[in-house]
Amino acid sequence: MRPAGRGETESLYFTYPTFAAPEARDHLADPAPVVIVGAGPVGMVAALRLAREGVRSVLLDAKDTFNDGSRAICVSRSSFHILERIGAVGPFLDKALGWTTGRSFYRGEQILEFTMPDSASEKFRPMYNIQQQYIEQFLWDAVCAQPLIETRWQSRVTGVRDVPEGVVVTVEDPHGSYEVQADWVLAADGARSALRKMRGLRLKGENYEGRYVIADVQMAHDYPTIRRAFFDPDCRRSGTVLVHKQPDDIWRIDYQLRDDEDAEEAMREETVRASVAAVLRDIGHDGPWELEWWSIYSANTLALDDYRDGRIFFIGDSAHIVPIFGVRGLNNGLADAENIAWKLAYVMQGRAGEALLDSYTPERRGATLDVFANASKSARFMTPPTAGWQLMRDAALSLSLSHPWAGELANPRQMTPYTYADSPVVMADGSGVSVGPVPGAVLPEARVAGGFLSDLLGSGFTLVCCGASVDLKDVDTVRLDAGSEAAQALGMNEGGACLVRPDGHIAARWSDVTHDCATAALARARGEIA
Repeated sequence: MRPAGRGETESLYFTYPTFAAPEARDHLADPAPVVIVGAGPVGMVAALRLAREGVRSVLLDAKDTFNDGSRAICVSRSSFHILERIGAVGPFLDKALGWTTGRSFYRGEQILEFTMPDSASEKFRPMYNIQQQYIEQFLWDAVCAQPLIETRWQSRVTGVRDVPEGVVVTVEDPHGSYEVQADWVLAADGARSALRKMRGLRLKGENYEGRYVIADVQMAHDYPTIRRAFFDPDCRRSGTVLVHKQPDDIWRIDYQLRDDEDAEEAMREETVRASVAAVLRDIGHDGPWELEWWSIYSANTLALDDYRDGRIFFIGDSAHIVPIFGVRGLNNGLADAENIAWKLAYVMQGRAGEALLDSYTPERRGATLDVFANASKSARFMTPPTAGWQLMRDAALSLSLSHPWAGELANPRQMTPYTYADSPVVMADGSGVSVGPVPGAVLPEARVAGGFLSDLLGSGFTLVCCGASVDLKDVDTVRLDAGSEAAQALGMNEGGACLVRPDGHIAARWSDVTHDCATAALARARGEIA
């Protein structure tokens, strides 16, 4: 929502474009290799990753502009690597605010300061703050530069049906309706996914009782880019408040509603202004400020049982909804998009067996369940679901005033990439290596010859080895010096190697690699053998 007198997308700092529905109609019903429903960040990342692999897609969205409001604002290091792999990271680095530190307070006293792992060996910071409008704008700029992506705005999907070797999607726009047949469909149409409903699928899981109002305000506030969490502050007794700095002097404020507060009343502009003013007094800001936008949310852990339904794959919020605590929602969705996009491209181009697609749900639903496990802990602490949880949470907070170890309970457990250890296309670890990343984990970053290890990876599979003479067809090879920083980060000695997938995850590793074992691992990673 926006203040009275301003339009739905009339922002203090961002100019929303308006996109017309397609005027040229002759080609709209032409078959498409991939149709992606939803042109938000997840859908655009999927389209860009497919395009990097040489696969054409049609991107549909019912709206005529970007999503309004800051919404998802925290983008993780792993997501910046995804943005780099799709060729879109530049403007994000220019605009986003990197951060490493968070502070938690209880009744005005600091009880915790956490620092996320970071070093000169990392190309990107652990986390960046940037409003979703900019995320979508920068991805849209990349989409516009990619001839393999056709985007159709104001184009709502009203029907979907299976046909031999494909899916027929019915599309309606202001000029009429038409059908387009796709070999594959990616559903990136969000938490209220129309495709999910059309397929008769339902999200399952838990709903948490706590509700939060999120508000963006513009102000000159002299505080570094540090995530702040306030428990039981003067402005919100028994509640929780979160504060994040964003670009353009925009500050994101999330504050918890009491159980007896009416949501409709809480969303009235006068009420929001009064609540925000109270928060600003608590953090010591007595200067001018302007209200930009506000909304409301509650924490949920919901997911589909299977992220695949025939030739339709569900990605992002259409497949799962996670609490925002630990900033896992958008980042999880971007990983979904890259995961299915490279696999789908490989299968469509004959570079992998179709069994590779069967690994999408185990890998990405496994990641979702891991998010649930971590985010649920944070959600129960931030928003206790019962009186018993409230009692324990408050006791821990009181204890933290005199015992620093208790303050660690307020750590939000920020997102880390999931390890696909149980994936059917990851080789079980029999390397004998006891250090370094295990198969399924993300390749760690390290300095190599003035650059970074990730700079040396190819666009497809890459064999990273130390002194080994193994070469695989259609696989890039990176050779490391024994004892180098990168070799040590991988736990790799002379003769050692690891096979890295197009998404940066390790498919297999060895202490003494041979051509036969590397070939077998590559075949498994491509879904060509069980």
